[in-house]
Amino acid sequence: MPQRTPSCQLGAHAAPDTRPISPLADDTQCRPHTPVRGIQQEIDHTASRRTGPRRWLRAVQWLIGAGLHPKANQTTMRVAEDLAARMDYDLGHVRYGLNDMVTRLGLSRGYICKHIGYLRELGALVWVQHGNSTNINRLKGLLGYAGTATVYAAVIPPVYDHAMGHTIVGQGYEARIVIDQRGQAPSAPEPVDNPPVDNSSSRGEETPSLTWLREESQVQVVGGVTTTATRQRKTSTPTNTSSSKKRATILGNRVTAAGMHLGDKLARAIRRRVPWARRASHDQLRWVCADMGEQQWTEDQAVRFAVEAGHTHHAGYGWEPTAPHRLIAAALRTRQEQQQADRQMQDDLAQAVAWEDSTAYREMAALRALLAPAAAESEPESKQAYTAEDKARARMDWNNWPDVLDHLAEDELDALDLYGKRFVDFAIEQGARTRATDYAY
Repeated sequence: MPQRTPSCQLGAHAAPDTRPISPLADDTQCRPHTPVRGIQQEIDHTASRRTGPRRWLRAVQWLIGAGLHPKANQTTMRVAEDLAARMDYDLGHVRYGLNDMVTRLGLSRGYICKHIGYLRELGALVWVQHGNSTNINRLKGLLGYAGTATVYAAVIPPVYDHAMGHTIVGQGYEARIVIDQRGQAPSAPEPVDNPPVDNSSSRGEETPSLTWLREESQVQVVGGVTTTATRQRKTSTPTNTSSSKKRATILGNRVTAAGMHLGDKLARAIRRRVPWARRASHDQLRWVCADMGEQQWTEDQAVRFAVEAGHTHHAGYGWEPTAPHRLIAAALRTRQEQQQADRQMQDDLAQAVAWEDSTAYREMAALRALLAPAAAESEPESKQAYTAEDKARARMDWNNWPDVLDHLAEDELDALDLYGKRFVDFAIEQGARTRATDYAY
């Protein structure tokens, strides 16, 4: 769409823009942009206004496409997208986290630092806190060492607002956008990072106009009624909306503040220690980890579960999942189904009838009782065991070895029991000698 000024034609919004622009002296050129350096890169001295991640990415894309920095390119955009994915949605603040960015983006530390510098010089990034080697744990009275982190804030420079035709109220970081809606039918404004507030005013005898101020952490006021009150009236009647469905987690657990807080920590641990999971946004992983938080998982448990789920599908080796949070969610559902099956089996075993009390056992016992007399009749009568006196009398005279041989031929085991092994061996030896003598003659 053609811009308000002839030379501001790049990257215009697709929707028509009827808002007045901040006027220049001759109104024929884009507001000149010089690299932002020095103290102007600090949050307290910046000329750029604050914003949230969505609007910020749109502005950064326009600034790079407009060629306002000769060295900014698509790599700069990649760095900006990484920051936006971790950015606080309300304030637009984000921790630098250079070491993690090196891992996620596959770029060198120096290369990332250069493109972060390009964003600062474009006026799209300002310092909230400078990182240093001061041990923050010592200041908190804790043990160990932890350096002070660098924190940036997302901002939009005046050159972008001028090109888009925005009217600005205020200066610097706390500046806001004003939308004049006089003569237009009342309608809800498009979703913005900075929720608008009513700034209605009258001019002479005209009907009070409705203007919108886009500012962080404020509610929308339309005709004296806040959006909060409107939302309460609309939700007073039961309706089947998507927001009501989100009161339950993926596994059907009830969402609690403590569970979501712990799930947020577990999601950060997974993003930090499982490389293939970084394709998912933090919000996606946090919602998946809400069930882990409700079950009071530790960070090691959550990371180990994600790694094992990835190994099942070769994630990170032969396959890079485009939606890692869905893979983890599917693994959680599979785990829940397996646990339910195990509990059902345990309940079935606990309620099962013992074998001794079963009908099959009683029928088998009755059949055995019927067959027992017939089996007893078919068995031969067992011989009575020899007493010690019987054995001693039989072994007194070894000259009766022919009788021993006869007994041995009839029942070997019984002969060994009665005469003993020595007497039996002697009888066998004597019988062999007698047969040898007979053969000699």
